Parts: sequence; structure tokens; C-alpha cells
Amino acid sequence: MTIDNIMNRIQIKLKEDKKLLSIYFTAGYPNINDTVTIIQNLEKNGVDMIEIGLPFSDPLADGPTIQASSTQALKNGMTTEVLFNQLKDIRKTVNIPLVIMGYFNPMLQYGVEAFCAKCQEIGIDGLIIPDLPVDVYHEEYKAIFEKHGLINVFLITPQTSVERINYIDSISNGFIYIVSSASTTGAKSGFGDEQTNYFKRIANMNLNNPQIVGFGISNNETFAQATQYAKGAIIGSAFIKYLTNNGVDKIDSFVKQILT
Repeated sequence: MTIDNIMNRIQIKLKEDKKLLSIYFTAGYPNINDTVTIIQNLEKNGVDMIEIGLPFSDPLADGPTIQASSTQALKNGMTTEVLFNQLKDIRKTVNIPLVIMGYFNPMLQYGVEAFCAKCQEIGIDGLIIPDLPVDVYHEEYKAIFEKHGLINVFLITPQTSVERINYIDSISNGFIYIVSSASTTGAKSGFGDEQTNYFKRIANMNLNNPQIVGFGISNNETFAQATQYAKGAIIGSAFIKYLTNNGVDKIDSFVKQILT
């Protein structure tokens, strides 16, 4: 199999003529066995793509909400092995792209090749690894990821140089994750001119890979702002807060208020 016919869940989704909503949640939160239910409910309610957070004890890119959910998920007993076990039959019920977002240390501990092989086996489409340097990925791991049909998604920030963005674009084959600001994740009330101009600047670079904006999106207004110049937006902290307050049974109303 080539990467194209394995990876077409992400690539086909990116070709759809609509703005995409991707939702991030932490695996094993609020409760250890909520993972599959959350994924199924998100797809049923019209979400386009899901980022499954693999909790880690030192999540540097995450704000307090996601950090707290990671801590709780680890206390609940979530591990790489548990997550893979929970997801082993996920493709019997779920069709949309699934991306695992996590830190490199647990993947190294599991074994990079073994981790990628397991992702392929259960139907994971891509990975987001904030602390894996682009150059290291390119030189040491790209061949392994591609062998197992995995798209690796890189993050760019307002501080990322044009040269770096072009380099990331040249070795990517899915989408580029635009971090809306240089801070950690967390819901904000809206985007100012500085961030809007940044989104516009990236759009005007005419990159080969579409862009999806993350960090600071929490409602219909910020979703619309984020997707004005980008293909889609990712919501994480706001969704986790919602799960904390409402549990996993009322996901429909959260998605509805973003999309309408």
C-alpha cells in the first residue's frame, strides 16, 4: 500500500469544500473508559477530524485545562498500551480522520517503529508531536512514519521564520497546524488584528499544505475568525472544560454552538 491510499482519510477531508472542525480531547478523561464514546459522539455530531491526546506528565505546550485533564487521565490509569487497546476496534464504527497528539517521550519508550506500526494497525491517520524537532523527524523518522502511512503534522507560531515554514511545508503531506499565538493552549475571547494579520500572512504564502488553526478557539465567533484565512480550526481547552462540566452525554450541544 502507498501512503496515499492509507492516508486518504485526512487528504480527502482536506479536499472537502467546507471549513473543517477538529476537536481535541485527552484520552482517559473525564473517565478512563470515555475515549471511544467521545470519539463516536463527536463524529455523530458532525465533527470533521479528532485529535486524541495521549496524556504525558510534562506537557509543555499545553495550558492549565489540558494539563489538568492529562494529570487526571494518568491518575485514571491511561497509558499508551491502554489507549491502543481501547482503539483496537475503532474503525468498525468511526470513519473520520483520527490523529494522536502526544509528546515524543512515550513514543520513544514504546519504540517509534512499534508505535507507528500499532497506529497503522488500528487506523490512526496522523500524529502531532510538539516536541519532536522538524529536522530530527526529517532525518531520522520520516521514512518510518511514511512506511506506516502516518502523516506528521507540524506546528508553526507567529515567531516561525518564513524559511522554516517553507521547510515544514516541503516535508509535510497533510496540513500545517497554525498556533494562533506564542502562548500555551487555552480558550480566549477572540482574536485581535495581530493574530488576524498573521493568519492572512500565512494564507498569502500559498503553501502546498492547507492550514488549520489551533489555540484560543472556543465558540462560533472564534471558529469563524480562525477559519477566515485557514481551512479549519481545532478546539481543545473549551471542549475539555465542557466535558468537565457536562460529561460525555451532551457533546451534541457543544458542537452545535460552534457550527451554528
